[in-house]
Amino acid sequence: MTGRRPVTLPGPLVTAPPKASPSGARPVDAEPPIAEPSDPLPPARWQGSPPPPGEIRTLAADLRLDRFGLDPARLDTLARDLDLIVHCAAVTGFDQPPASHRAVNVEGTARILALADRPGAAPVPVLHVSTAYVCGDRSGPVAEAPFRAGAAFANAYEASKAEAETLVAAAGARGLPVAIARPSIVVGAWADGAIARFDNFYGMLRLVAEGRIRTIPAAHGASLDLVPIDHVVRGLADIAERMREAAGRIYHLVSGNPVPVTLLRDLALSYPQFHAPRFVPPEGFDPAALAEEEAWWHTHVASHYASYFRRAPRFVDDNLRALTERGCPPVDWAFLCRLVDRCIAAGFLRPEVAQRTSG
Repeated sequence: MTGRRPVTLPGPLVTAPPKASPSGARPVDAEPPIAEPSDPLPPARWQGSPPPPGEIRTLAADLRLDRFGLDPARLDTLARDLDLIVHCAAVTGFDQPPASHRAVNVEGTARILALADRPGAAPVPVLHVSTAYVCGDRSGPVAEAPFRAGAAFANAYEASKAEAETLVAAAGARGLPVAIARPSIVVGAWADGAIARFDNFYGMLRLVAEGRIRTIPAAHGASLDLVPIDHVVRGLADIAERMREAAGRIYHLVSGNPVPVTLLRDLALSYPQFHAPRFVPPEGFDPAALAEEEAWWHTHVASHYASYFRRAPRFVDDNLRALTERGCPPVDWAFLCRLVDRCIAAGFLRPEVAQRTSG
């Protein structure tokens, strides 16, 4: 059972700031068009029986509601045919209120676990999709192990995913076959940067590229673990196909080669139409000293991402390598350029404007 509650920056995330914009920035009410991706799922809906091999059936459900909002007979029919639950439904927007994260990410996970362990029925294995950033604000090596008690989390999303992991671990201790997958910051496919939605990290990228956020407080040595979405999908498939062997373990679906945040400035400088951010030490950063609009964006958007520019976790992925010998393809300069080029091709980031010459 899966689901999605996308949050896109800087569109539905926030109300528009004051109309004044920094020099060289596009007015805030003139967003570039975002190409709407086609839904990869076919339109066929679940009708009460398993789909033929190679086909997908969909069923609308709500993790916030008892029985997922389904009538008892329909839920019983669904539960009867389950052989594996891949639970990746979540509220991921950092700006969302803690109650929203709790209702879906924590209480929704509890309902999924209850569905998998119904009285009188055989237990259904659960592959729970969490986040590598349940590590909290720590830097350095992060093992594929339960998160550290007392960790300080950057936002309610991280905290809710950590709490959900405790529920999954408790279910595993009771005998339910469970495995936890922890992707890091998921970005486009490795070969061409393709991705269904430009949200979260991408929204911050656009605000910086357009010059709305020009100053970023960043710690020396801070880095971001960006992982291609196809590596995450293949990793999830590997785990799902080997649940008997995988159960009881945590798997980092990560690049293992984090990108220094300062490299993002070099990336911006390589595209003449983009603004390059200025990095400053966090202890000397004062948003009140910024221009009005940039201060607004820092308060309403950048603050949700601040801790990601102040830490440098290095996620160990030994469990996935041991299970499948799969490693992430290189997250290098060429890959970062492919991500940006995809954003430009889709209209999410502005293209380079050709200069006209007379003569």
